[in-house]
Amino acid sequence: MNPVERLYLDALEEGAELGERPSPGPLLGIARSRRRPAAATAPWAAPYASRVAAMDAVLASATDWSQEIVEGWTLQQLVAHLAAKDGLVAADVGAPVLGPPIGTRDPLGRTAEVQAAEEGRSPEETRQTWRAQADALCAHLAEVDPATTASPDGLDIPVADAMLARSLETWVHADDAARTSALRLPPPVAEHLHPMAGFCVRLLPWAMLATGDDGTGSSVHITLTGAGGGTWLVPLGVADPGGVREDGQGDTGAHIVTDVVAFCFLLGGRGAAGTLPVEIEGDRDLGRRVLEAAPAFSGP
Repeated sequence: MNPVERLYLDALEEGAELGERPSPGPLLGIARSRRRPAAATAPWAAPYASRVAAMDAVLASATDWSQEIVEGWTLQQLVAHLAAKDGLVAADVGAPVLGPPIGTRDPLGRTAEVQAAEEGRSPEETRQTWRAQADALCAHLAEVDPATTASPDGLDIPVADAMLARSLETWVHADDAARTSALRLPPPVAEHLHPMAGFCVRLLPWAMLATGDDGTGSSVHITLTGAGGGTWLVPLGVADPGGVREDGQGDTGAHIVTDVVAFCFLLGGRGAAGTLPVEIEGDRDLGRRVLEAAPAFSGP
């Protein structure tokens, strides 16, 4: 594990179980001086706070903010995008909204507003604004009912789910940024990864419907292996009785087994169903259709 990778774990205070820490070198010392731990927040929002701290650790070691990361965006524009999406959730729950006034609720439209406001500012100023927005949201959520409605993407959902969506997007983009610098970003700890994986599983019926494949009457078992994984029974119709149940028993059309991190990244638009290391028992066609629909809600 190189010093910068250790920094990520230090930043999240997640490294104690991974063995003795290396002797601090110049790079690690400089990076540690710029790191900030995860913000205090409600337990159900802790996965988000953790991914924010990880992204901030990546940004602390970034040297080329003009490099294109995703969607034709530079790293600075990508950070502005994250701030824009976080600000939409903040507006829904009454938390402070930083940056320009919200002129549109469309996520890409709001992204354009924040990116325009950040033009001409330094990358460090953009980083500070994004982190201040994230921390303000975390602080406010400590007093918010997780069932409170939020609609950052135009669909009313509990804010607890909205924050799991923010956790996944922040994780994926932190990994995007790390890879451009040839760095390895460790995955979330199991207690944070598990609810994120469960959220991804619960999206599957909606993802199938969004791709024109109504799964009503069919169901699958999803087993995600590795720390933070689990097994879920997933009725594939959005109105099917019972809903998604963890460790659910019952007959299903297919049983899908794959790695928990790879599955989350598939839902996050990274990877493809055809290249996902997976085992499918039972109705293989149904299993493949589920995986092909999985990234339906991924976006920039």
